[in-house]
Amino acid sequence: MTDTLHIQIDHADGSLQRLIGLVERRGFHIDGMTLAGEGAGRRLQLQVRGRDSGRCVEILGRQIDRMIGATRVASSCAVQTFQTEAAA
Repeated sequence: MTDTLHIQIDHADGSLQRLIGLVERRGFHIDGMTLAGEGAGRRLQLQVRGRDSGRCVEILGRQIDRMIGATRVASSCAVQTFQTEAAA
């Protein structure tokens, strides 16, 4: 099953590479990615799928949220909240 994560990261050198590395090291495949510049950062949509049934996208989201340069994380179940906060 593929889940979507909505992330905002800064434009720092290597931030996208660190994010992709984190996702892969935590046992997820990236099935799709959409990237758009937004002010001082970038908005990213990642479609991820666990390598096995033991992988939890909520835990991955919390790990990304702690990553330096990641300013916001929402999973596909929290998209409406994410869009509302981004509009404010």
